Amino acid sequence: MGLLLQNAKINTRANDLLACDVLIEDGHIVEMATSIEPADHQVVNLDGRLLAPGLVDVHVHFREPGFTDKETIKTGSRAAARGGFVAVGAMPNTNPVPDTVENFQAIQAIIDQDAVIDVYHYAPITHGLRSDELVDMEGINAFAYTNDGVGVQTAGVMYEAMVEAARLGKPIVAHTEDESILYGGVMHEGIRNKELGLPGIIGAVESSQIARDILLAQEAGVHYHVCHVSSKESVAMIRLGKQLGIKVTAEVTPHHLLLNEMDIPEDQAIYKMNPPLRGQADQESLIEGLLDGTIDIIATDHAPHTRQEKSGGFLDSPFGIVGIETSFAMIYTHFVETGKMTLAFALDRMSSLPAQLFNLPVPRLEVGAEANLAVFDLERDYVIDPADYQSKSDNTPFNGENVRGMCDLTICHGEIVWNQLGGDH
Repeated sequence: MGLLLQNAKINTRANDLLACDVLIEDGHIVEMATSIEPADHQVVNLDGRLLAPGLVDVHVHFREPGFTDKETIKTGSRAAARGGFVAVGAMPNTNPVPDTVENFQAIQAIIDQDAVIDVYHYAPITHGLRSDELVDMEGINAFAYTNDGVGVQTAGVMYEAMVEAARLGKPIVAHTEDESILYGGVMHEGIRNKELGLPGIIGAVESSQIARDILLAQEAGVHYHVCHVSSKESVAMIRLGKQLGIKVTAEVTPHHLLLNEMDIPEDQAIYKMNPPLRGQADQESLIEGLLDGTIDIIATDHAPHTRQEKSGGFLDSPFGIVGIETSFAMIYTHFVETGKMTLAFALDRMSSLPAQLFNLPVPRLEVGAEANLAVFDLERDYVIDPADYQSKSDNTPFNGENVRGMCDLTICHGEIVWNQLGGDH
């Protein structure tokens, strides 16, 4: 039985919304037309909702193995499907770390069994994340390599990793954090940390390693990708790297686009993330950098923690917030509806471009393409409710926000993996 999506709206490159029916058979889009008569098909009436290519997030934490009280591959992939994502890149700060072929294959086996969407798992750059010993990149054969959660502290180790990754044609993905100038900081070194009496994190913690790595990437000839950019100096370094012709790309999170340090009301760990929410000038630079192409894509850095862990203040709680279930709605509400970016721009930065940068299958809404699709309701108001989360965790300051653009249907490889509509709706 095929699947017929009726009364969809699709977004053109010119940002026009056009009426369209889409027929899916054997996991692929076989027909697109203004009207398709149902035959022996499951019919889902989209009632004018947006039908788009499924989203791709190259930066999530699914916590399995080792931290399954926070998240699992099953719950994390369901949360991703609820957000409209058909593919994600899962970070390797698990326990054990997937730093051997055996450990990596063990995680892959869980993915094969439990994931409802495509989960591509990173391998670390070094054994145990904090050592100076490179993993067997060729043997593990991940789609990309990163020590996310900690910065590679030694330039020589990073350079050697880049040379090997370049040989293999794989990206090096960097959480940039120079621990020698961290000084126990827990939030941005700016205004609010002084008002709250908390140790700050200077912007150079991040930007100094980006500057180092861009020059190393030029020598190594590798694709170097910067995680969760947060400071104006980092944006400037990435911009310079691109001007010099170095293959550097970067991502920004929805929370760094939407918040700055002055949005932190008090010493609440729900606002504690790494990198931290920085100053207003940094936030403005991130938005400008995304819009002008210096920052290539949007990624969530979905980082689940238990309520107990995040119940204290900044000094006693882990870094990170969740976001994969509401990221598109937050971007749509605050940037597309306000006219700061077009719908086509937002979809590109959350779907096709992330896939292209990492040589992953690109979701496409066209005849012949595999059916990896998402349906968003751009008209319905929704108040973000933790009770609705598919994730095990609900640690985000955006709970209670009013948004539009929540996902009602996600299709991965032609199969419905998230459905708020039902059949014959």
